[in-house]
Amino acid sequence: MSKPLSGLAFLISLLTSSAAFAQYATDALRYSEINQTGSARFQALGGNHASIGGDPSSIFGNPAGLGFYTRSEFSLSPAVSLANTKADYLGTTTKSMSDNKSLFNIPQASVVFASQPGFQRKWKRSAFGVSFSRQQSFQNGYNYGGRNNNSAYIDNVIEGVNNAKTSVSDLEKDFDSGAAGGAVAYSLPAAYYQMYLINPTTSAGPPYRAVDANSVVDQTGSFTSKGAVSQWTFAYAGNLNDKFYLGGNVGFSRIRYEYSSTFSDDYIDSPELTYIDQFEDFTVRGSGFNFSLGAIYKFNPMFQVGGTVISPTFSAIKETFSQRVSAGYIDGKVTGPDGNLITPPYTTVPIAPNDFEYSLIGPLRGNVGATVLFQNKGFLTATIEYVGYSGMRVRTSYLSSAGNQDFKDNTKADIQDSFRNAVNFRLGGEFRANIFRARLGGAYISDPYLSQTDGIDRSKILASAGVGVRTDRFFVDLTGTFTTYKSAYTPYYLNNVNDYASVAIKNKPVNVMVTGGVFF
Repeated sequence: MSKPLSGLAFLISLLTSSAAFAQYATDALRYSEINQTGSARFQALGGNHASIGGDPSSIFGNPAGLGFYTRSEFSLSPAVSLANTKADYLGTTTKSMSDNKSLFNIPQASVVFASQPGFQRKWKRSAFGVSFSRQQSFQNGYNYGGRNNNSAYIDNVIEGVNNAKTSVSDLEKDFDSGAAGGAVAYSLPAAYYQMYLINPTTSAGPPYRAVDANSVVDQTGSFTSKGAVSQWTFAYAGNLNDKFYLGGNVGFSRIRYEYSSTFSDDYIDSPELTYIDQFEDFTVRGSGFNFSLGAIYKFNPMFQVGGTVISPTFSAIKETFSQRVSAGYIDGKVTGPDGNLITPPYTTVPIAPNDFEYSLIGPLRGNVGATVLFQNKGFLTATIEYVGYSGMRVRTSYLSSAGNQDFKDNTKADIQDSFRNAVNFRLGGEFRANIFRARLGGAYISDPYLSQTDGIDRSKILASAGVGVRTDRFFVDLTGTFTTYKSAYTPYYLNNVNDYASVAIKNKPVNVMVTGGVFF
């Protein structure tokens, strides 16, 4: 059934509110962050791409690195990832063992076609490469819980309808009792109203009151997410006199992101309620493209420098958001607006899914790096990266002309108020002994937030190590990467920041990758 006019108006009001601007600014960051990419070899080196070549990671890293290839190659990189989290909410820490399951994936596969060397030409050789790579993983999951003496989720609903001065007639229009498959609401307040969880105090409606605004609640919740940003990349490079290496690429990305969350208020000694449960599901699909230009210059056999400029990723994104509310009542009765006990007509109400489409311009990126080589004994390499998060942009054509412009302008302002341009650092080294390789690496990914209003530093530390074997016919590399960082999740917001709480999350994911390749 199509959305009624009042439901559409409610959706537009959500998408043009300050909360929505913050949401889409956060979404832009989520789809734009890149922590560590590449083959097992490059991940063991801390994700350094700027000034090293001769690896399949060069296809989507610094494409100039393809100019080092002297023969063709095929490689494949299976991996296992473990999302390890601890969540603290209202002073209670929960280790989410059930969500720490391992995830098998194929984050990298590539083929490189190298030309024969031209000994009589200054342009010595060239190579063309195609790769599939996982740029980002959204695997995560945690449980949380604690006793809240100050508020419940229903307070968020009350503040929303009272601030908007929503009328009873609007709430009734946002509900369809005869929808195919059962009754459905077109807004969360409409579901609460039909379940007698919020009641009007005037004939028009506002101000509304909660059926129970005083009882203490035990709050529990869960969050699980999955998906990835993956990319097909096509790159070409060559080298001039085995000194100057130049390459470019174009990448076609795909976004897949899904999360499911639950939130429960279990009422303690309430005269009306036993519980109110919230359920959310969110699905995102998107596609985009980007391009980059890279160069590496070899000063001598022991020292070389390189750098890459990567364009923003231009993406088109479609999302679907759905909710459901369930409640339990003392003895199956609830107090109605007139003060009398009634049997509520609904104990569960789904909210119709909301679709939204928008375009995202990601951050401009760049990096520079240097590598010191110790003949055939190994090398040290370092990279400095720039990420222009404050330049991200989000726009839509889904609303009215005025609504589209407001959404664009206000989301831009929120991005600039929330995020700063970041500088990241990477360091790695490789030791060689005949066919054996040993590697260590690390990276510091700086906090992209302009201010830490919740007191959480979101910078990330990555530590990696690996070993490998390389012969004239094949190579095999094994790498493990440990990452540690903090994040936060807020189940609901209220006007008074002292009345609600956020989940403080400690993330310590582990990724183990094997890259195998053959020369041809």
